[in-house]
Amino acid sequence: MRITEYVSFDAVGLAELVARGEVTPAELEAAAREAAQAVNPQINAIVETWPADDEPSPGSTPLAGVPFLIKDIAVSMAGKRMELGSRLAAGNVSGTDSSLMLRFRRAGLVTFGRTATPEMAYSNTTEPVLYGATRNPWDLTRSAGGSSGGAGAAVAAGVVPIAHATDAAGSIRIPAAHNGLFGLKPTRGRVSVGPYFDELFNGLAVHGSVSRTVRDSATLLDQIRGPEPGDPYFAQEPSRPYAEEVTRHPGSLRIGVLAQAWGGHRTTTSVADALSRTVRLLESLGHQVEEVNVDLGADWEEFVLASARQWTANLTASVDELAAAFDRPIDSSTLEPPTLASYHYGQRVSGAQFVSALEIRNRIARSLARYFDAHDILLTPTVPELPPPLGTHAEGAEALDGLGWLRRLFDLSPFSAAFNVAGTPAMSVPVTTDAETGLPIGMQFAAGYGLEGRLFRLAGQLEEASPWSGRTPTVWAGNHTGH
Repeated sequence: MRITEYVSFDAVGLAELVARGEVTPAELEAAAREAAQAVNPQINAIVETWPADDEPSPGSTPLAGVPFLIKDIAVSMAGKRMELGSRLAAGNVSGTDSSLMLRFRRAGLVTFGRTATPEMAYSNTTEPVLYGATRNPWDLTRSAGGSSGGAGAAVAAGVVPIAHATDAAGSIRIPAAHNGLFGLKPTRGRVSVGPYFDELFNGLAVHGSVSRTVRDSATLLDQIRGPEPGDPYFAQEPSRPYAEEVTRHPGSLRIGVLAQAWGGHRTTTSVADALSRTVRLLESLGHQVEEVNVDLGADWEEFVLASARQWTANLTASVDELAAAFDRPIDSSTLEPPTLASYHYGQRVSGAQFVSALEIRNRIARSLARYFDAHDILLTPTVPELPPPLGTHAEGAEALDGLGWLRRLFDLSPFSAAFNVAGTPAMSVPVTTDAETGLPIGMQFAAGYGLEGRLFRLAGQLEEASPWSGRTPTVWAGNHTGH
């Protein structure tokens, strides 16, 4: 299969070709590898590939035979490295499959590599010391976002139609916005993180994907959703498959618009203009749209402080465990300055401070729940500005402590973290682009707990009304000819 043909299909479309016998999984894998060889030297999205060992039965699932990439964190594949983007974990090889990996295999996905992540996924740009910066395929001087930046860049450039991603404060939605993709953060408890993790950052982190079409994300979530025995969180199963929701009419939704983020962070003119265009589109589709003020349930600085305590305490425990496992020091030879500063900050978090942070998490969850009692959807920009230039994100980071670093992360993406805290689903949709640069701009839509179906219905409508699949970046595998 030629690359130009391969990139013209989404994941569901490729699986349909396999089911009809028009192409084999091996041929798709070969095309994906060729695509990776064509674009990865420019974008540095994939840190390792390997010969895939899965032989899916054609037609056994809606994704059987589709090439796939996993993120270098939080999902373990037996016999393959998971290094968390860090020198501290360099060379770490997983002994067994995690629950999610088993579900990827049962879905018939052909996993042939892993994508880049910032160190410990502790940044919203992907520029780790271990493997170097991942570049945005729309503009190689700009960030691909984080922490699923490798996944975002690989999908945007056409290597695979969909890739695994995780999200603890926006790590699915930020790369989706920066790379012109669809990315949905599921409800807490929708996808198991077990058995090696019970609570990734106390339930802040969830598994999901980034994709070029809404139906791909919906179909994959259908394949991987549901709890494992002993999981600490549980989300009620949907009444119908998410893949069916994509083609259902969403009805007339009550949509509130939050143009400026909590904490006084200003949205740039280009993103504000994109938000206005999105509002007009929604109104033309029959939705009721109004500007709203949303009570976060906590003062912004109180929210940042509680988050810093919760995040760094979790990080410190993970770093200690990795250092002991590999008999490595915890210093600048193994950790980057922001991670090391956050580790030391976490060492000073008391048990009482940690419990207080969880109480603030619950206040925020209840406050946002009250908003969703009155509205169906909350619309915000995914991020308040265009993708930043590479190298600017960590400027002066050496002078920051763990609180200062987290404040910087939240300042750069102030719209996203609240929905991780509340556990509610949220998605970034590439509705429009920046008129001056042509860069994609993502819009975030959030819904109440367990209501991914509502988001998929709206996303399907937006995709039909304002298609984005025809937009391709400068670095695009489809620009390369081959067999």
